[in-house]
Amino acid sequence: METAERQITISRQQDAIFLEVFWARVRSVADEAAKLIVRTSFSTLSTEANDFTVVVTDSKGRCLTENSGSIPAFIGTLPRTVQAVIAKYPTEELRQGDVFVTNDPWIGTGHLNDVCLVKPIFYQGKVVAFSATAGHVPDIGGRFRSVNALELFEEGLQLPPIRFLEEGEPNEAILDIIRANVRTPEQTAGDIWSQVTAVELVSRRLCEVLAEYELTEVDDLAEALFQRGESALRKAISQLPDGRFSYEMETDGFEERLHLAVTVSIEGDEIVCDFSGTSLQQARAINCPLGYTLAMTVYAIKCLLVPDIPNSDGMLRPIKVRAPEQSLLNPVRPAAVGGRASTGHYLPVLIFGAMHQVLPGRVMAGAGSPLWSANISGTWSDGRTMATVLFFNGGMGATQGKDGASVMSWPSNISPTPVEVAERDLPIFFRYKRLRADTGGKGQWRGGLGEEVCIVSRHDQPLSIVFLSERTRVPAPGLGGGEAGAPGRVLINGVQVDARQRHVLNPGDELTMCSPGGGGYGPAHQRDPALIKYDLQHGYSMRRDVLEESR
Repeated sequence: METAERQITISRQQDAIFLEVFWARVRSVADEAAKLIVRTSFSTLSTEANDFTVVVTDSKGRCLTENSGSIPAFIGTLPRTVQAVIAKYPTEELRQGDVFVTNDPWIGTGHLNDVCLVKPIFYQGKVVAFSATAGHVPDIGGRFRSVNALELFEEGLQLPPIRFLEEGEPNEAILDIIRANVRTPEQTAGDIWSQVTAVELVSRRLCEVLAEYELTEVDDLAEALFQRGESALRKAISQLPDGRFSYEMETDGFEERLHLAVTVSIEGDEIVCDFSGTSLQQARAINCPLGYTLAMTVYAIKCLLVPDIPNSDGMLRPIKVRAPEQSLLNPVRPAAVGGRASTGHYLPVLIFGAMHQVLPGRVMAGAGSPLWSANISGTWSDGRTMATVLFFNGGMGATQGKDGASVMSWPSNISPTPVEVAERDLPIFFRYKRLRADTGGKGQWRGGLGEEVCIVSRHDQPLSIVFLSERTRVPAPGLGGGEAGAPGRVLINGVQVDARQRHVLNPGDELTMCSPGGGGYGPAHQRDPALIKYDLQHGYSMRRDVLEESR
């Protein structure tokens, strides 16, 4: 005979209003923890750039919710991190107050710079859920995220899943090892402790929610929510025509361009994305582990089919991802992966290209992503080392009925560090930061503009700088007859340089970063004359013959 508590749980599983209220409460807990990270982190990567995520899972490590400003890739990878911790440390071995740490790219977010924390949440003496965070720390040692690393061992400190706190007591040996291996010991340790407070806050708040609603566990309600999300996605997939839809594209590569390919197979209420035909893994730090590949693929499909439904484990179930082992999208150890976003950020564009054949009015042309970054390191006059990351954005691709947004982070919602903050923390001066006129691809709807940022070194010593910058050779493609956006470029003292290489900024040197524009959508000759007039008035030049034809 079922207990009264069990009967109440079954009743609430079937109560759509209660499920939505419960889910909203848990989401608010994740958002509160995210605000705590922003307020307490030591580096601008969390306080300004938003390069972190908070996730709440059930007792099996299945994603229940995340903070509303989460990084899309982290949403998809963090539950795998929780599951990896469970596999190594069975539930019966966990203790109240334990917190685990790892930055293993194959079970984490895909590269060493993202440190992940996992905390089991105990309620009434048993593990009912997990809280987890992933945050990009300012430094993890090694080559400082150079895309020219040849293997993982060059990229910094590796942390397998290990107890960072054991029954509430910190593992001082791990802290000492981290501090000894990074250029920014105070900032890096401070950011990790900020994540510790966040997972602890989630634990306390979730237990308060359970007590308020007189619940004894999370799993049954979580499964009901998963099933609803899964059902919504399956319904959306079933409304698409069955078939196989392929798309291919090239990326900048190194000595030779790299190739990405996908075949999206739709059958009934399931989708299979097969990346066969993609280039082999490289002896450079541009490989993208399978977990990141899966996360970005699911993100793209969810954006197209069920954008308004909150994320959960249910979104994973109707989607299968296949990528050949030892390929760019499924590398094996010890492949270098520091610049994995330089490959992984292309995947939504690749999926959209294939899905354009099915949903031509709902996909976006190629964006000026992947995200650009300048990784700066050096030494202060007093001998202290410095290291930080500055982010920059390109233009969004156009869609049917709308021009692409200019200078927008996509598919990863990273915020650029404000000029005032960067100048406060680094010996640099921003001479200007402006839109790059006429860099969006022409079309019935034009692509978004890239940006041009000029930075001057004010340091009395050389600064080392490493870039992550794509689309300097192969621009963002258009769709439906739209044209490609303008490629990006990097200059030092007015001379274009190879952005794949490490460079030195000497005192007074001037760095100029010109990010790419987004692709256009639809034939340019069909652009509305009123929009063409607006383009000319605001510096988005179009060919005069196009203007005359449109009149």
